Amino acid sequence: MGQRRRSGGSRRERPVKAKPCVFHKEDITYVDYKDYNMLRRFTSDRGKIRARRVTGLCPQHQREAAAAIKRAREMALLPYVAGQ
Repeated sequence: MGQRRRSGGSRRERPVKAKPCVFHKEDITYVDYKDYNMLRRFTSDRGKIRARRVTGLCPQHQREAAAAIKRAREMALLPYVAGQ
């Protein structure tokens, strides 16, 4: 008996609407490592830096936010990992 082939056809996915960059929207020119309340928005509950597709930041501000988070961790303003 012959085997049926499934058509692997392409799925139609909805186009994802890009989020506006928070820093452009709020007209923030400098990503400050001391503003840990703002930086916590870009980290997960485990303390990891969130991806750009999740945060909605532009590439330049994503790099600046990642560097600011790393500085804040070094200064013990943000944790490296979440507490248990």
